[in-house]
Amino acid sequence: MRFGTYAAALAATSLIAGSTPGTAWAQQTQPPSSSQTAAPMTTPTTTVLEVPPPPSLTPYVPFPHLPAPPLDEANNGVGIAQQTARTRKLQGRVLWIDATANLDRINTTEKITALVKQIKAAGFNTIVLDVKPISGLTIYPSRYAPKMTVFTKQNVTRTLPLNFDPVAAFVAQTRAARLLLVASMNVFSEGHRDFGVGPGYQNPDWQTTLYEVQALIRGPFAGTAVFPLAREANRAARTDEEIAVYTNLARMKPPVGAIITVVGADRRVLAQIDGPAFAALAPSLPTEGSAVLVGNGRAGDFLRRNAPVGQTLTLETAPLYVPISQRPEQQVPLITNPHHPAVRQRINDMAAEVVRNYAVDGVIFDDRLRYAGINADFSPDTRRQFEQYMGKSLRWPDDVFRWEITFPAMTRRVAPGPHFDDWLRWRSLTTRNWLASAVATIKTIRPRATVSVYVGSWYGEYPNYGSNWAADDFAAGFRFLTPDYQKTGFAGLLDWITTGCYYSAATVAEAVADGKIPGASIEAAGQLSNRAVNDQTWVYAGIALSDFNRQPDALRRALQAAAASTQGIMVFDLSHNIEQFWPVFAEAFREPAQPPHAVPGLLAQVRAEHAAQKAAGTPVPPVIIYGGVPGTGF
Repeated sequence: MRFGTYAAALAATSLIAGSTPGTAWAQQTQPPSSSQTAAPMTTPTTTVLEVPPPPSLTPYVPFPHLPAPPLDEANNGVGIAQQTARTRKLQGRVLWIDATANLDRINTTEKITALVKQIKAAGFNTIVLDVKPISGLTIYPSRYAPKMTVFTKQNVTRTLPLNFDPVAAFVAQTRAARLLLVASMNVFSEGHRDFGVGPGYQNPDWQTTLYEVQALIRGPFAGTAVFPLAREANRAARTDEEIAVYTNLARMKPPVGAIITVVGADRRVLAQIDGPAFAALAPSLPTEGSAVLVGNGRAGDFLRRNAPVGQTLTLETAPLYVPISQRPEQQVPLITNPHHPAVRQRINDMAAEVVRNYAVDGVIFDDRLRYAGINADFSPDTRRQFEQYMGKSLRWPDDVFRWEITFPAMTRRVAPGPHFDDWLRWRSLTTRNWLASAVATIKTIRPRATVSVYVGSWYGEYPNYGSNWAADDFAAGFRFLTPDYQKTGFAGLLDWITTGCYYSAATVAEAVADGKIPGASIEAAGQLSNRAVNDQTWVYAGIALSDFNRQPDALRRALQAAAASTQGIMVFDLSHNIEQFWPVFAEAFREPAQPPHAVPGLLAQVRAEHAAQKAAGTPVPPVIIYGGVPGTGF
């Protein structure tokens, strides 16, 4: 479920408290009766109004020696952090090295030595090394996880010798090259779907519990049993314990012996056909708004007995609670329960282990610092904790939300319950408080180590995932951004953040010219990221090299847009055919730059100046919200 669905659901329920549907608008708009005194009418002014054009702004071009695309300086230049980094010529230049995709590039000292030399020559100043991938394994010897020694994908096997420690090799080589090294750790992911490996599979109680919905069909007669419908339309039933639903007859291949029931949009039975006769009758069947139910075995027996022509079937729903490993089609990482004490302690201990054993410059928590979705976690223990937080028992799960199903399309939508906003706030608070404890742990062991986070750039969908990465004073036109929700923002806990602005269009102007929405651009995503963190940390726009394969000029524009809208660039990933782009980076980064997160005390100055301007009531430009594409950067 994406946030747009939730927003639509809330819009449909935004009536005046205590009113009934259909009356709230009328109560507000009825004209006064003749007995009421009408307010005096005002006469509009007829004075000619003159508004001078605004002064033109010269766009800030991060790399003047490269071609400059049209840049939106009015929105790119906002913020104390932005102006500070520009004035001091500071710029984050981060290259990300994913562990699994690059395992064969980092499995010897010689390879790491050559790689660090190449990264330095290209002008980067920071390397992010993935030390705990989504599998929950590690590339270093750990007390808490098995070591990754092999990774196979698309018939390509990559290996890492058991007795070789690439983290130690990277520390040595980056020190020699005067590059910063940051260790990346996936927080609440402990398994990889495609390989079925990871501690989360060996510890099923760690796995997050998903709240799903089962659609059930009931016959028209009293006492009729219910029977499950398939989760999606136009897909064959997995077993004879469910009835398939088709709205597209071309997708339908009824099994031998199946019973086929044709129903209208109102679920009235129009026809019932034995499988062998279906092909001949299909051209004469009604199609507009109708559906075909297909049952085999037990499902067919149910339709034969309970779906007579002319009768109306009833659609019902029932909640399902399933561990995430039972829904492998939904996402690759095996997400764990952020409320489970063992899960929380494990990753905290692993972060401490890394900064204690290695002289890394920082730790970055990857995008799995979140929940699996709006429907996670719904385990009994999470329910207990949420009820304890609310101070009362709840109708579970309806007080949070319930799923509604549209028949026959079988689409789902969230219908928020009375405590939906409390649920959003509580989950974000849980994530924020875990992060605060991890920051304290890391800084106690290595005080100068930075702590950072990677997130997707479309802030509007993150309430679904319980991760409020904005500043705790960020104000903008999002329905969920209430004063209490604002408090859960964790940008102020960080030394820097990078957001996945993974779009092929560099600028707002380029996206519009290509027929895309303005938000589907690196520049728009960077602008919103910069405004959301609101001077509480440094922000670097992330770009995906896969978006620019064999397009060096497009990459040049992307680098301009990323560095113009934020205080730096994060490039993902080394494995994405980077060899073709080394000359582009060397050209763009020919003037060395220090990352702002490496300047001691500078972030504290920015925060203090922000607080002073806020206290003085200094006006700030409104936040321009270009809607992003859901899932970008995940």
